[in-house]
Amino acid sequence: MTSIIDYGAGNLFSVKNALDYLDIPSVITNEKSIIGQSDKMILPGVGAFPDAMKMLNAAGLTGFIKEQSKQKPLLGICLGMQILFEKGFEFGETEGLGLLGGSVIKMMPKGLKIPHMGWNSLVKLNECPLLSGVPENSYVYFVHSYRAETPDDAIAAYTEYGERIPALVFKDKVFGAQFHPEKSGNTGLKILKNFGELAI
Repeated sequence: MTSIIDYGAGNLFSVKNALDYLDIPSVITNEKSIIGQSDKMILPGVGAFPDAMKMLNAAGLTGFIKEQSKQKPLLGICLGMQILFEKGFEFGETEGLGLLGGSVIKMMPKGLKIPHMGWNSLVKLNECPLLSGVPENSYVYFVHSYRAETPDDAIAAYTEYGERIPALVFKDKVFGAQFHPEKSGNTGLKILKNFGELAI
């Protein structure tokens, strides 16, 4: 069972629908007992970094997710990926979950619109189990105005949008997708399937 963590800032049902399509058992929940019993966790997110952290803290889930991420795979999606990092600089400085090294900063692509919205291709940088069977330069769907700044060894794949944007990041059991795999067609479904098949 995969827990889709409901903390008030998630694009929950499109993720649930994608997992249902893949026959990956999942539940939308904010209950620690259910999350604790699950094999994997997905942390969706739309909106602003500080709001997401406030809601996670208010739900009493911040420390719990950190602890659980040592025991089972965790996938953060979009804003859910960004809050995996140490700090975010949206509307000031906010402490993140600190599961990945680095920070989240405003994008500054010369001559291009913000937010970055649409389909962009993935350039693989490091081997990652979530990219198994995903062809080079596959397209996925992005909607964001901020990007991660993190060492190369944490980046499985990046995309280019006036600057290099970490698109899929990872460390140990923690994974993060800046794009929306649940909205990225067959490529996104393959990435979610790979996550669902990870050994605990």
